[in-house]
Amino acid sequence: MADEQKDPHAVAPTIVEKIAASCSSGSCPTIYRTDRGTLIVQGHMIEPGSVGISVSDGEKLVEIPLPLLLSVIDNVA
Repeated sequence: MADEQKDPHAVAPTIVEKIAASCSSGSCPTIYRTDRGTLIVQGHMIEPGSVGISVSDGEKLVEIPLPLLLSVIDNVA
């Protein structure tokens, strides 16, 4: 019997910490670090067709401010 590959996204990750946000309170674009060495990005969803990009099933495009991404580099490095 062949080994079946497990989907790493079948189980939701645990958020370990908020590492950057565009605001100090409320709901705004934010980046979180997970327990499996990945990042979760909260931002505004963009329709792939509106920007000429194709995405795979289960994927979404999210827009965040560039300074937010740059602050992640400062917070993680």
